[in-house]
Amino acid sequence: MSKSNAKTSAPSASQIGQRVWAYASVLKDDGLSYMAYVEQLTFMLFLKMADELTKPPYNRPNLIPSGKDDGGTFACDWPSLLKLDGAELYAHYRRILSALGTQSGLLGVIFKEAECKIKDPAKLRRLIVDLIDRESWISLDLDVKGVIYEELLSRSASESSGGAGQYFTPRPIIQATVEVMQPGPEDTVMDPASGTGGFLTMAYEAVLKRHGKEMDKDQKQRIKEDLVQAQELVPDTARLCAMNLYLHSITGGKDELSTPVISGKSSLDTPPTTLYSMVLTNPPFGTKATLRTVNEVGELETEDEVIVRQDFWTSTKNKQLNFLQHIFNLLKVHGRAAVVLPDNVLFEGGSGQKIRDQLMKQCDLHTILRLPTGIFYKPGVKANILFFDRKPPQEKPWTKKLWVYDLRTNLHFTLKKDPIKRSDFDEFVKLYKPGAIHKRKPTWSEDNPEGRWRCYDYEELLKRDKLSLDLFWIKDDSLEDSASLPDPDVLAAQIVEDLQDALEQFGGIATALAGSQGSAIYSNNI
Repeated sequence: MSKSNAKTSAPSASQIGQRVWAYASVLKDDGLSYMAYVEQLTFMLFLKMADELTKPPYNRPNLIPSGKDDGGTFACDWPSLLKLDGAELYAHYRRILSALGTQSGLLGVIFKEAECKIKDPAKLRRLIVDLIDRESWISLDLDVKGVIYEELLSRSASESSGGAGQYFTPRPIIQATVEVMQPGPEDTVMDPASGTGGFLTMAYEAVLKRHGKEMDKDQKQRIKEDLVQAQELVPDTARLCAMNLYLHSITGGKDELSTPVISGKSSLDTPPTTLYSMVLTNPPFGTKATLRTVNEVGELETEDEVIVRQDFWTSTKNKQLNFLQHIFNLLKVHGRAAVVLPDNVLFEGGSGQKIRDQLMKQCDLHTILRLPTGIFYKPGVKANILFFDRKPPQEKPWTKKLWVYDLRTNLHFTLKKDPIKRSDFDEFVKLYKPGAIHKRKPTWSEDNPEGRWRCYDYEELLKRDKLSLDLFWIKDDSLEDSASLPDPDVLAAQIVEDLQDALEQFGGIATALAGSQGSAIYSNNI
């Protein structure tokens, strides 16, 4: 067969992803961050895919309504962008974003508070015509679209300076967590701090992989509509979550413009009205929520926000402790949770001790996975995954044994040079034994003190100061032998992480002290 007659193979997910990502560097020179670039891609991809659905073989009604402003009624669809150039294109694109942001459902979540951040009309035109319009996105396999988008989210999180990465949980953590949690077709899975939706897309894929062959058409439709639910406070992040779920064919309802994502509302504001059989989540980093107000002399004041809810065990300023209480209340009886939480949740006294006590009494807190440092996109994070099942009320505590896997001590990872991989969780996944916890066997013993899998009886935990669950037993080689220290670059990164964590904590203390002194000065001047 001649070359001219040979069929051109379709580009792979990797090829499309590389082409799309390459243009990010062009726009970065104009001051557009990687996360902002993915946000603009989200708007354009949605418009392009909606247009593709109106053509054969789909022939569906146009999902994109017309817009209306002081200039009159105007088209908001993809073809209306293709026929414009220069300043006219820029102005029309801005009108589209503004109009669609007022819609309800999926359109409202994706375009809420949307802005055109590409200021050069020529580069905007190139992105629309040369990058997005040249591909037939709907015809790409489901996994290809999902892989491309999640790869873009991952890259933008790792390349971004600042806090963008806190909304993206590293994929190997999600993979291992979902693998041991084993969501099923009858589950309802909630993420109350969904970020970009990684836990939920992985849960959906896991159900299809394990049960897809035995599921009928109605069951497959049900998991598209009802399996997952997301809530995300930050609209910019919620739109990325909504698009991620949309590209995985997760609809959240029967309507084509429905979405399972609740945007712009804090999960902690009110008690839940719906209960779920599973919660998978990584709440945002940072220990305290703050309120900013203007006092009577016009000065900006910042104060720690105490969440007070009747369904909570205690009131506290600690954001993660509040999320832990909220997650308990989200669960149905016998519902299961896997939650990424920082070390302070395990040892903080006062409210922290009370919450740990209630958690072990009202739930079976059966597993803690100590995560290594250097794996999150926000430096300075030392975190764990808590696995627990909510139980019906009874006088005796439900937690009998707590199993801890130490994936931290003497293990060194970095984001770029030595990133954590799914295979690093292999032993934990094997030892977890989902559905057969009673068959677990520890790898730690007095004869094998380096074993990473250890069991603690509830009675042992009660004897610990402040009921601390910050449990570790493996000798840290770096404390004993300087030759066992990690490479200098890894050590430097760890020092930077610790310093940034300490700086954040001192910053919170300084802010609180400044606020209290300001209030005192103001009251003395009255």
